[in-house]
Amino acid sequence: MSFRLPIDPRPLSVSERAVLEHILSADFSGASELRGQLDRTEVVALWGPGSASVDLLVREPVQHAVMASELVPVDAHVHDQSGEYLGELLVWADKGATLAALEFAWVTNEMPSSLPPVDQVLVTVR
Repeated sequence: MSFRLPIDPRPLSVSERAVLEHILSADFSGASELRGQLDRTEVVALWGPGSASVDLLVREPVQHAVMASELVPVDAHVHDQSGEYLGELLVWADKGATLAALEFAWVTNEMPSSLPPVDQVLVTVR
């Protein structure tokens, strides 16, 4: 894992929000609460220079999710236009309650510098 690079808190970018909405559209326990946090979610750190992975902070007051794991129970596999597997997106929740990170775990030689478009992300509940 890379080191964290703190940044001035900023709103989710269009692509970060789109990917999170896509992943959280899956039907799992806590999904509704996590979706409801998106308007109060900020990016507070990058996982390294040029990284598409980010740490998140949800501003209170917010309805907390109740999940057994800190990892959202969704497989979000990323494929390019030709169908080649590029990696997966992981959504982390602090104590299973609030959005904490969006991770792009890639399997390619080059670290992705941006998130994929949602039409390249296949989402299934574990």
